[in-house]
Amino acid sequence: MHTSLHYLLHSGKNSKFTYYLSAVLRDIVPDALFRSRLHAELEHGRSLYDEAYIADRVDYYCHLADGATLAVDAPRLGDLHLKGHNSAYYYDSREVTQWFDPDLRWQYLFGDIRDIPAQPTVVKSRNIGPDNGNAVLLKLDKCRHFVFLDDKIPFSEKRDTAIFRGQVGTRQNRIAFVERWGGHPRVDAANTLAKGGLMASNPDGRATAPRLSLYDHLHYRYIMALEGNDVASNLKWVMSSRSLAVMPRPLCETWFMEGRLIPGVHYVEVRPDYADLIEKMDHYSAHPNEAAAIADAANRWVDQFRDLRRERYIALRVMQRYLSQCNNIKL
Repeated sequence: MHTSLHYLLHSGKNSKFTYYLSAVLRDIVPDALFRSRLHAELEHGRSLYDEAYIADRVDYYCHLADGATLAVDAPRLGDLHLKGHNSAYYYDSREVTQWFDPDLRWQYLFGDIRDIPAQPTVVKSRNIGPDNGNAVLLKLDKCRHFVFLDDKIPFSEKRDTAIFRGQVGTRQNRIAFVERWGGHPRVDAANTLAKGGLMASNPDGRATAPRLSLYDHLHYRYIMALEGNDVASNLKWVMSSRSLAVMPRPLCETWFMEGRLIPGVHYVEVRPDYADLIEKMDHYSAHPNEAAAIADAANRWVDQFRDLRRERYIALRVMQRYLSQCNNIKL
């Protein structure tokens, strides 16, 4: 129980209480107030932010093909209700949609999405590739995913070890990692199978251990970022630290633009079978200046997501483009 309580109090994750309090208060504000401010908000953003930067990110998140249309029975923005939906997805999407006419049509898929929808659809995640235009990214489930840490431990003072903690389940990439490296003296790899902060039973026989707080991970030089149902949910906070994110090249992306991350610049790339893990660790431990350069570049990547008002402005621009094209109107 002590371990469970320590984890709950010092996990390093965002406060759900603060998130939901803010979300509920925002949701009860009449939508008409937001709609009346939309054009002023967009004009203010154009005068405040670097338009080339904003346009580039909007293009990345929403690049619908010409002529992309919705089904005739696509739901209205105003049809979205909390009942029947994951509350985090509901509140995060409402933060953007409440600025627009509730009679406008859209399509959405909440949850961990990899397949590309047949019609233009707002999603949290999508496969990386040239044909993913129908999957339009918004910053959804952000309380869980957009966690950033303040890491004061120099790389040289961290353990020369790689760590992985996560629920393995049936994810073949995670199974392969734990089976290959579990028990190795320089790899602390374990399946958490966490329930309520305590280690659960382990029917598949793989190495298990209790969950660690995010800050406990920062004592390790190398932190594995292994994709789960979609992206590696820990990648964002690992890249905000002085440790190095280690992973195969990502296959899935979110608002964090994982598809633009460069191996050897923002993270340490390993083969999909993880065979070269120790070789890569040895290299960066022997070349701390290269390790520091990767950590610095990762930190700079994270920094662009810290300006929450600019993030909201970009989301409004994405939704403005999506709704304009899908409803064949000018917003």
